[in-house]
Parts: sequence; C-alpha cells; structure tokens
Amino acid sequence: MQPKNLKRLLRALARQGLDVTYNNKTYSVRLRDNSDTPVVEVLLPEGLPVEAKALKQLANLASVRHPAGGCVCRACATPDFHPGDAGIAIGSVIETEGQIIPAAVGSDINCGMRLHVVDLTIDEFLAKRDRFVELMKGDYFFGTRDVTMTAKTSRAMFQYGVPGWLDAMLEAPTGSFVKSNLQQIVQESERIFLDGSMDGNWKLAPEELVPDEGLVRDGGLATIGGGNHFVEVQRVDRVENRALAHAWGVREGQLAFMIHSGSRNVGKYIGGMWQDKTKAAWQKGLKYPDSHIFPLSVHSHPELVASYLQAEATAANYGFINRLMLAELLRLRLREVYKNVEAPLVYDLPHNITLSEKSGSWITRKGACPAYAGQPVIIPGSMGDYSYLMVGRGNPAFCNSASHGAGRVRSRFDLTRQGASQSESELRLTGVDCITLRQERRIEEAPAAYKSIQSVIDVQVEAKMVDIVARLSPVLTFKA
Repeated sequence: MQPKNLKRLLRALARQGLDVTYNNKTYSVRLRDNSDTPVVEVLLPEGLPVEAKALKQLANLASVRHPAGGCVCRACATPDFHPGDAGIAIGSVIETEGQIIPAAVGSDINCGMRLHVVDLTIDEFLAKRDRFVELMKGDYFFGTRDVTMTAKTSRAMFQYGVPGWLDAMLEAPTGSFVKSNLQQIVQESERIFLDGSMDGNWKLAPEELVPDEGLVRDGGLATIGGGNHFVEVQRVDRVENRALAHAWGVREGQLAFMIHSGSRNVGKYIGGMWQDKTKAAWQKGLKYPDSHIFPLSVHSHPELVASYLQAEATAANYGFINRLMLAELLRLRLREVYKNVEAPLVYDLPHNITLSEKSGSWITRKGACPAYAGQPVIIPGSMGDYSYLMVGRGNPAFCNSASHGAGRVRSRFDLTRQGASQSESELRLTGVDCITLRQERRIEEAPAAYKSIQSVIDVQVEAKMVDIVARLSPVLTFKA
C-alpha cells in the first residue's frame, strides 16, 4: 500500500533536491547528489500526512558533516514527525560520530514527560474538582507557589539534578516543599531516566540563579510553558499488560496526572548561547553549510564539545527539577483537598536531549524519547484524545526511540488565523476541559491540530519499537 497522491508528493520532493521512496510504511529520504549521507527513514503509516518541509529539514540534518571530521552516521524519525520552527524537524533522531550538533536539541533542553497515578475514582475527584482547580490555577498561573531555595540548593540542582536538589532540601527545606514527603521523592528518584541526574556545572547556569549566598526566587521554575506543554489529569481506562502495570503501580480506574515541560528559560539561555558559539567556532573563510546547521567536531574543538555537553546537562538537570516541582505542587494540592493521597511516580523521561552511547557515538533526539528494552515510555495524545503508557522494546533500527506524542498536522499560525471561525465540533473541542487564562491557547492546541494518536501508536507497535501497557483518557488539562 502507498499513500494517496504519492507520485505528486515525490515529484514535489524531487524539485527540492530530495530522492524519496515509500515502502512498508516508511519513507526513505536522501539529498540528491549526496551519497555520503545516510538514508533517512521516517516511519509513517498510510493516511497520515507528511510535509515536504519536514523531510527536507531531516535530510539537511542528516547531511551535516564537520570539515575537521565528524558525521551523522544514522538518522530516522518517529511517526509524530512534523516541521520544526528552528529548522530541525520534530521527531528527528540522529546518531553522530566525531561531532555533536547543538541545534539538533535546540533550546527546549530536556523537555520531557512525567506520569503519576492517584488512588481516587473519577467521581471522588469530580466532587471537589472546582476547589482543586482554583488552587492549581493559583500555583500554575498566579504565582501562589513558593519555589524559594537556598543558593546552595540551587547550585546543587544545576550540578547534580534531582539527587543534588534532594540532598540540599533534606538539609534545609524551603518554600512549598517544606510540606512535602521528601523521603517519598528520594525513593521515587530511581523511576526517573538517569535518576534525574546528568553531569552538570552550576557555573554554566544563568548567574542570577546561582548567587554565592542567600535565597533564590526563580519565577520560571515550576512553570508549564507555552505551546504544547501541559499538565493533565487523566483516568486509566484500560490496562493491556497487567503484569507490567501491576509492577509499575498502575490499575484500571485510577486517576493519573501527566506533565509535559522542560528546562524553560534556562534551556533557552543555554541552547541559544551554544548555537551562537557553535557558529562562531566555524572555520574562518570556510563556506557556511547550506542548511546553516553547524556542528562541533571533537577533532578541532574537543574542549567545546565537552563544554557544550556539560552545559546541556546543566539545563537538563533543571528540566528534571521543573517537572518534579510541577508534580509536587499538584500532589500537595491533592493532599490538601482529598486528604490521604500518595500519588506515586510511574516514570519521568526526556525527549529533547543528547546522550552518549557505549560505542562512543551520540544519539540526539528532538521530540523523540528513549525506548530501551523494558523502559517505561510515555506518549501523550492531544487534550481531546487518549495518552499511552508504553514499554520500550529497544529497536536498534530506530535508535531505541519512540515518538514523544501524536504530532501536529496544523500549525499554530493556521489555528490562530482560522480556528476562531471554526466551531467547537470542527476543532474537536466538544467536552474538552481546558484550564487556561488565554483563550487563543485553547484554539492553538485544539485536538484538530494533532494527528490521531491511535495511528501513531499502532504503527510503532507494529514496528516493534514499543508495546502498550495502559491507555489513559483526559479529564482536564492545564495550559499556560
């Protein structure tokens, strides 16, 4: 089977200098007259749209080579694949040898997912929903949260991530988290990818967040962020792998809450700075890459490669803590409203990050998450569709990766321009409980903007990338 209008699409791609074939639900893409680059494979089932712009962005990324040595040796994309605003397609996964590409991660470093389950029924939750929502609006939108920490705690957070923050908090609790069960958070840290800790360096963080002494009040911490980021209350409505679900503490009928956020302004600061540094390090007098995607080579600038990876890790540590705090604020409010609620963590994992491989290469994922064998994987749909808790199968053909969501089919610009004139039904917003202070956000992120999550999940199961553990349905969604 081949997608409708395939011949027309291939002709359009050929005009953009791309050689493209489609077979077994996979597009194979390469820049024409560039046989040195790897063939890029994009998993996409019949019926799901593909944009030429996204394919061109991915082919450009796969072609990046540093003249001093270094290349992309493998490239693929997950089925939530769509164009990125900064020239890097969302859903891209690349393996590099001898070079890294800071732009391939961008500025939303360690954007990722976090999932908790809650032993409340839907009826119990809805009985006090309004009170809970008002408290959460205060924390998420109006600044009633208190994320004050000591200078020592802030430095430990950037340096060591979750373990550093926890050790310092146990020594001197501050802010809203004086009410937290910190021992529970300690026990849960093993359910975070890499234990929530990367090799950071607090000296690479924004200066105002790492003073010598005193208190740090960071207005960006424990914030959701714009765009497709969210905090969503959900219901576990179906379990498919009962053994794994039991091991992970997941049962049908439970409530859950899922968080999608990253390193916020810290990621923007570090990501933007290093894209500028990478461009500045390009050999003087040498023509810029046609794609304007600049790599750093270990052969010409080993010190810059090491510094970038540590800077990215510093932002990643902050991202882990941002999701932890968003979750903990919600858990504290659940306990305030519903009393004895444990709300344990199921898993937390990134989907915008560079990770080293045992072979000495690097895997960079942009809007794709690790899916190693046996590892929990969290794939959300739109706020009007199901989300899925999966288990990775460690498929090397896709660099042990899976999608980070459903993927957009309509741009935010398109929804902003045309969405206001469409009905709730056309936008598929009927019955969607979206908590936001910005009506345009509700339209920009309407379910009609996204692919069907079921098709995205099914094709990855068929490709042996992941298997389904449980399906979750949305109850209400907070959008900043």
